[in-house]
Amino acid sequence: MLLGLWMTCAVITQAQTPMITPIPVSIQSLNGNAVVLNQQTTISADPLFAAQAEYLKAAIQQQTGLSLKIASKTNATTQIHLVKGAVSTKAEAYQLEVAEDKATLTAGDIRGIVNSIQSLLQLLPLQTSKTISIPAVSITDYPRFAYRGMHLDVVRHFFPVDYIKKYIDYLTFHKFNTFHWHLTDDQGWRIEMHSYPKLNSIGSWRDSTLIGHFKDTPAKYERVRYGGYYTKKEIKEVIAYANVRGINIIPEIDIPGHSRATITAYPEFSTDPNNKWGVAATWGMYNRQNNVLSPNPKTFAFLRAVFHELADMFPSPYIHVGGDECSKLWWKQSPEAQAFIKANNLKDEFGLQTYFIKQVSQYLAEKGKKVIGWHEIMEGKLDTSTIVMNWGNDAKAVEAAEKGYAIIMTPGKPYYFDHYQSKDPKDSLAIHGYNPLESVYVYEPVPAAVNKKGLSDKIMGGQANVWTEYMGYPTKVDYMIFPRMTAVSETLWSQKSQKNYTDFLNRLKTNIIPRYQFWNSSWFPDFEKWRKE
Repeated sequence: MLLGLWMTCAVITQAQTPMITPIPVSIQSLNGNAVVLNQQTTISADPLFAAQAEYLKAAIQQQTGLSLKIASKTNATTQIHLVKGAVSTKAEAYQLEVAEDKATLTAGDIRGIVNSIQSLLQLLPLQTSKTISIPAVSITDYPRFAYRGMHLDVVRHFFPVDYIKKYIDYLTFHKFNTFHWHLTDDQGWRIEMHSYPKLNSIGSWRDSTLIGHFKDTPAKYERVRYGGYYTKKEIKEVIAYANVRGINIIPEIDIPGHSRATITAYPEFSTDPNNKWGVAATWGMYNRQNNVLSPNPKTFAFLRAVFHELADMFPSPYIHVGGDECSKLWWKQSPEAQAFIKANNLKDEFGLQTYFIKQVSQYLAEKGKKVIGWHEIMEGKLDTSTIVMNWGNDAKAVEAAEKGYAIIMTPGKPYYFDHYQSKDPKDSLAIHGYNPLESVYVYEPVPAAVNKKGLSDKIMGGQANVWTEYMGYPTKVDYMIFPRMTAVSETLWSQKSQKNYTDFLNRLKTNIIPRYQFWNSSWFPDFEKWRKE
């Protein structure tokens, strides 16, 4: 952390317009003296925000060195108040007013007060100071989109709990509200399960890992056992950490494809139980190696138990079931699958895929949960309470909207952060594609074709995805997400009319890159050089 040296006083003058990212709906300088924070400043909070007061106290101390007291009543000259009150009819709205020796943060919900805290922290210096003078200012703010998410794949590469918390802190600062935690796939099972323990003793470990790019010939592997999983205790710890910060965690167990780790642990759930593929050591299983679940009673009993266990762990009202890239090849070759299709009057393998999603939806409904899935789940007819996460093109968004689904936009171009952010052949390895910062910033989550049909209300928001085939360590994840995550945050939070790429770059260089440094995070430095196509 770049806390720097102790300074007598850090001053933000009235002449300076506070540079907040993402841009607030309204920010106004007020007449009056600057407000001075010092060791006598206290924090008070309405009961709903008690945990957030503790969070704010710790954040201010970490950022500035000031250790403030929390008190319900105080005679201190300067106070910071966290107040529950009506600001707007919009969820997550807040008002921040700094005036008359007070900083008053008002919101109607926890996420709103957390948003206000992030704006306050941007008004404070990134250096230790005995006193901090900040200008009198009034900010009224709320998000453009209800859903603002970031995804992280911990399967291809596994990251410790400390980094998961740091990642959640990234989301919190940028005013996201959702962490999509991709926990299972062909290359491993990353969450403790009591109902089927071999998912962890066998499915959480692979014997080797691909070295270099997927398309390299010949393929090379590191022949070292690799893996791990988060214990229930660790999951509980991460959820509690996220709750204080107003971040909802949506876990994903990917079915009925992307299931090599599952069928390695329990071959009886496979369409070819005698096959010994093992947990995948490489990427890209689609139509190459068998990774689908077989429709038999044991499989459905497994799915019910596992999704019930998952639902009991996570408070999120939604659970992600994957449903993408489900190869039909293996079902076509399976006598058991073909007999099931016929016996259940299913049209074809697409109907079987829908059958799996419907069954899991029913299992989750038993726990009061609803389903999110990748856009392939709408290949069959599903209840429109299911949310479609569209990683495809605008045509897929139109299709989902016309079918009546609520949609989260997460297109490969430009919201896949495993894609290159430059065309420099010496740049750090990525999977393919080109998604530079400018393309990320100017992307509009409501496709013109959806808007033209009068269905823009179907777009809940957006999300950037971080698939980690070529991100083996946290600093590489940081390098791939920054500054692109900052661009996504402004698109999803700020009003469309407020966005300006030149202004964004100015704020990025002036205020946000110092924040990356403060976090001891890495980032892609040549973001100005590489432009959208």
